[in-house]
Amino acid sequence: MPSIRLRLLKWLIAPILLINLAGGALTYMLAWLPAQTAFDQSLSDAAGALGARLSAANGAWRIDLPPQAEQVLRNGDADAVYFVVRDSAGRVVAGDADFPALRQAGGAALAYDGAMRGEAVRVGTLRVAAAGGAAAPAYVGVARTLRQRTQVRQAIFRALVLLDGLFTLACVGLIWFSVTNGLRPLDRMRAGLNARAGDQLAPIQQEDVPYELAPVVHAFNGLLARVSEGAQAQQDFLANVAHQLRTPLAGLQTQLEWLGNRHAEPDTAHSIRLMQLSTERMIRQTNQLLALARAEPSHFEKTRLEPLALDALVEETVQHFVEQAARKAIDIGFELQHASVLGDRFLLRDLIDNLVDNAIRYTPAHGTVTVRCRPGEEGGGALTGGTVLEVEDSGPGIAPALREAVFRRYVRLDDTIAGSGLGLAIVRDIAAAHGARIAVASPAGGQGALFSVRFPVHQLRP
Repeated sequence: MPSIRLRLLKWLIAPILLINLAGGALTYMLAWLPAQTAFDQSLSDAAGALGARLSAANGAWRIDLPPQAEQVLRNGDADAVYFVVRDSAGRVVAGDADFPALRQAGGAALAYDGAMRGEAVRVGTLRVAAAGGAAAPAYVGVARTLRQRTQVRQAIFRALVLLDGLFTLACVGLIWFSVTNGLRPLDRMRAGLNARAGDQLAPIQQEDVPYELAPVVHAFNGLLARVSEGAQAQQDFLANVAHQLRTPLAGLQTQLEWLGNRHAEPDTAHSIRLMQLSTERMIRQTNQLLALARAEPSHFEKTRLEPLALDALVEETVQHFVEQAARKAIDIGFELQHASVLGDRFLLRDLIDNLVDNAIRYTPAHGTVTVRCRPGEEGGGALTGGTVLEVEDSGPGIAPALREAVFRRYVRLDDTIAGSGLGLAIVRDIAAAHGARIAVASPAGGQGALFSVRFPVHQLRP
């Protein structure tokens, strides 16, 4: 995935490194060339000092060089110094006889690299003319080893590398900080989007958005608006269809019951019974679609939350399932303690309906279904456990590997039992809308399933 940060760093740091490299090389040259010139000038000065001590008489050259002066000339802190004075015929007038041949030059001094006694040296030569033409010109050569020059050169190189490295690191750090700081609005926008819930489709605020990001934010807000409109239209359509179907289906069920009471023929009664079962299934699925529309997070309105007595709501809701349980000889029991929650009455009723209906459907004949409700446990003067709603049955139970899957839409573990696979998905959405946690476990006896919904403590009302 392309990265703006890496692209900016690449296009900023790479040129800076090249510029620093070129600048370091230029600085090195500017620092070393004057030092080289100074060393060469010292050789020229020494050659000039020797030339000043030369004199010519009767075509021969002589030099006035006391031993002390020669000692001073040869004295070097780190380098060995050699010199020679030769006449035009190449005869040595003074100095080292093994001095290499001198390069002839004009009146100006000449400096070049050479070798003396197996060691590299820098040689400076000077042509000296006799006054009045008393003799042919003489040539003076002074050579000095390169030890001190090498030390100076290395010191310059180390200093420049250190300074250039520090400067490069400072530039890289500044660029990194600047790029990071410049991309901070993107990080804030990303963090804000990641912090949003899946149902939060409000537009992004554009007050603090940089000018460069304004078109992106504007386009994204347009997309959010279209998504919100589409989601709302979908919810409205689902709710409208469910509402429109409930009334005719209820009328159809009433008419089928009327027909069933007046036609006792076995074939007719069986056909009417099948139609009644189909109608009941359609009514239940319609009610589940309506409950699903209400339970969607994007459709949930927290302003409708109110303090509710959960035990009274459970007692009122479960009464509708007594007849359904009696048809299968299921013993449906209650263990209700007074407990309060902050919630939506209709959604919580749908939650209880689906949990109890699911338990009755999957519990075999002559089984048991128990509905419990209790407040949180006392701890430190406050309710710490949260209000708990439990529905326990003696059915086949749910394998641990499938306990997460049962809350997905249209997932059914037993196709022989009538249902749409929406009930537990509705329970999950309603619990999530109320900030509650839902879990599936095995009862203490090991047989059946135990569904528990724990409402958060901050929603409790004394």
